[in-house]
Amino acid sequence: MKVALPRTFVRLLIMPVVAALAVLLAAAPGAQAAADLSEVGRALRERPVYVDPDARDILSEADADALAKKIEDADKPVFVAVLPADQPTRNLFRNLRTETGVTGLYGVRLGGAFDARADSSVVSRQGVRNLVTAAQDAGDAKAQLNDFVDDALRTIGGTAPGSWNEGGGEVPVGGLITVGAVLAAGGAGVFALSRRNRRRHEEEQRAALEKLRVVVDEDITAFGEELDRLDFHPSEPGADDAMRGDYERALDAYEQAKTLMAAARRPEDVKAVTQAVEDGRFSLSVLAARREGRELPERRPPCFFDPRHG
Repeated sequence: MKVALPRTFVRLLIMPVVAALAVLLAAAPGAQAAADLSEVGRALRERPVYVDPDARDILSEADADALAKKIEDADKPVFVAVLPADQPTRNLFRNLRTETGVTGLYGVRLGGAFDARADSSVVSRQGVRNLVTAAQDAGDAKAQLNDFVDDALRTIGGTAPGSWNEGGGEVPVGGLITVGAVLAAGGAGVFALSRRNRRRHEEEQRAALEKLRVVVDEDITAFGEELDRLDFHPSEPGADDAMRGDYERALDAYEQAKTLMAAARRPEDVKAVTQAVEDGRFSLSVLAARREGRELPERRPPCFFDPRHG
């Protein structure tokens, strides 16, 4: 014989179980909400480095502060965000750029992965690829992000947003007088220190250039191989002056890139090299369109968001 339990009694049995399940689900790994990009953008308008609370095991607060100070001291629009591995990647860079609202270079460490995008006015698409490639094998997050920032600060254009410097406060007059007295008394020591700093800076510049040279030389070589594979002869049937002009511009761009890279003395000089390679590749695209009777491609500045990366 079955005994019917009162509904009130059944509810009293079920409710504690439901409550316990809710607590367990809330505390389960991976249940944390994705980073709010509006909050990330707001934070990046105030300082150049943002570390999500759920990603503090990737980059410590002290390391983030040191990285932010380096960027602020250089006065360059470089932004770094460290986010959890489960952050949705769809339209990530485009949305982050929109929420921040500042022209610049954006690097994102997503768990163990790293990538970057930029506005074309500060660095070209190829320049961004070079920076990302150079930083891929740097090691842990601290080493990788510092390598990326070091290379970026030497190559990109633009200036940091003024919002980073707001709220700095006034410098006391007494402090200025004290500093002036110290500088006057220790002028010789300051001069010697300045010389040492200048030499160290020059050594860092040379090291950074050599690091970039490896990546950029590979890109120039790849472009040269594209030219070698091109099945086009200026005197072939159907070739006209426009096609020959495209071909000559591509060849000139290749030679220019090699010449500029050989003459590069500072990391900043590499920007002209990557621009020459981009110009050459565009000339090849126009040539291919002419030969195939297609509409000529339109020269557009590199898009901030590359859909191939999700």
